[in-house]
Amino acid sequence: MYIKDFEIRWNDIDANRHLANKAYIELAAHTRMSFLTEQGFDRRILGKLNIGPVVFYEHIYYFKEVFYGRPIKVSLEVSGLSEDGKFFEFRHNFYDHKGRNFAQCEMMGAWMDLGERKLIALPEEMREFLGKIEHPDNFKILTKEDTRKFAKVPVDLA
Repeated sequence: MYIKDFEIRWNDIDANRHLANKAYIELAAHTRMSFLTEQGFDRRILGKLNIGPVVFYEHIYYFKEVFYGRPIKVSLEVSGLSEDGKFFEFRHNFYDHKGRNFAQCEMMGAWMDLGERKLIALPEEMREFLGKIEHPDNFKILTKEDTRKFAKVPVDLA
C-alpha cells in the first residue's frame, strides 16, 4: 500500500471548519499522481506517450470529521485493473494523526489517447508495472461492464 503524508491547509477547510469535500478529491488525485511519478510515470512520460487518465467517478465515504492543523495520511491501492490496462480502480483511505481511518474514496477511470480523444489500452510498460503491484485481497479484473455498474446515463435539457 502506498501512503502519502499531508498537512491540512487553511484553504482545505469549509464553512463548518472541517476538511472540505473538494479537498478529499484533491488529496486523492495528488496521491495518485505522486504514486505514478515516484514509479517513473511522470508528466514527461505521459506526454511522450500522449496519454492521460480520465476519471469516471469518485465516491467518498465519510466516517469522522478531521480539522485544520493536523497531519493526515492518504493511502492508495490498485483495487481493480482490466486485462489490457485500459480501466483502473483505485481505493484511498484517509487517516488522521493517530492512524484512525476517517474517510475512504473509491475511484474508477481509464486511459485516454490525448490526440484522438478516445479510450485506449495502457502501453505495455505501464501495464506490466501496474500488474506487478501488490493488490488487496478484493482486487478485481475489470471489464467494460464494471464501468457501467451504476447505470448512469446523461439526460439533456430540452
